Amino acid sequence: MAGEDRPRVGEQAVLGRVALVHDYLNQYGGAERVLEALHELFPGAPVFTSMYDPGAMPPAYRSWDIRTSFMQRLPGVHRHHQIYLPLYPLAFRRFRLDGYEVVLSSSSAFAKGVRPAPGALHVCYCHSPMRFAWTFRQYAEREQIGPLLRRALPPLLAWLRRWDVATAQRVDVIVANSTAVAQRIRAWWGREATVIFPPVDVERARPAPPGEIGDYFLLVSRLVPYKRIDLAIAAFNALGLPLKIVGEGRDRAALMAQAGPTVEFLGQVPEDEKFHLYARCRAAIFPAEDDFGIAQVEVQAAGRPAIALARGGALDTVVDGVTGVLFPDQTVESLIEAVRRFERLHFSTGEIVRQARRFSRARFKEEMRELIERELEARRAMPGAPVSEEVQRVWS
Repeated sequence: MAGEDRPRVGEQAVLGRVALVHDYLNQYGGAERVLEALHELFPGAPVFTSMYDPGAMPPAYRSWDIRTSFMQRLPGVHRHHQIYLPLYPLAFRRFRLDGYEVVLSSSSAFAKGVRPAPGALHVCYCHSPMRFAWTFRQYAEREQIGPLLRRALPPLLAWLRRWDVATAQRVDVIVANSTAVAQRIRAWWGREATVIFPPVDVERARPAPPGEIGDYFLLVSRLVPYKRIDLAIAAFNALGLPLKIVGEGRDRAALMAQAGPTVEFLGQVPEDEKFHLYARCRAAIFPAEDDFGIAQVEVQAAGRPAIALARGGALDTVVDGVTGVLFPDQTVESLIEAVRRFERLHFSTGEIVRQARRFSRARFKEEMRELIERELEARRAMPGAPVSEEVQRVWS
């Protein structure tokens, strides 16, 4: 097991004093890429999580020291984890983290609720406060939630919001993945957060020669209601322009029924093919509000512009008129106008790529390393909060 190795940063060992905590490992997305980068910083650190489905995660995870909660044994938890919503706070509270002097939680809901040992440093990398609890009305509008559940959920969500705020107060340092998320943290938790953008594999993208740019627009996303793929399809039906859609999800059948002759569904594609499509599209379309939006950076790293809703992470990742076009309203009309504006503009591939390089994986790891170093240095200067020699040695 990887947990038997000694975690290293550079050439110096932390000797097992760091623990990583993550909400769940049954689906792969941007939060898991953050966890991977943290695991690269501390490759021997155990990963504490509510549940783990090896078949749904990259094969490399099978070499990690992954420690699950009692929820791992619950029937159907990997596929239907939402029905066990009330149990997550208990699952993370019950983890024993004695002996770990640095706890790094990667959380969009529950992982920050762990209880580190007294005197330990807890840094939470927050992808967002739990949006389903704080913005349930907007969330429910796009989901098929029956009337009985709609009546039953509000008391539970009120309790979760109180729990969310209370556990946020126990975290020593909160890191937000975007300016928008930092604003939510301030508004909902009453805490300030340091913004460190998540890691993007920008080096993997390669711009295509100008002669290879196609005539199509591209949309890469999970096909689920809140991603508003329906809005993009309606816009491109009206425009009569080609739109290729990459991704799978429970909305695929309904979206295909809505699509006109210029809209093509490609399903899931290998990573290399995805970057090939990025580099040769006219632009990529992002009609949803993302907490950060890794795909928005990926297409720019491939030298192509992003046309994105002017909310959430897009305000950090897309420079309007320089690396793409931002549109103000989540409506078909606003998106159509953005595409028409895009067609009137000229974009520099070199400038788009240069801006995307700000979000590299190496930059993320260095900024996280520096943040932890500063916090440990401050603790060394505080009486009554000693840091072990093993942990000090990695930052000396």
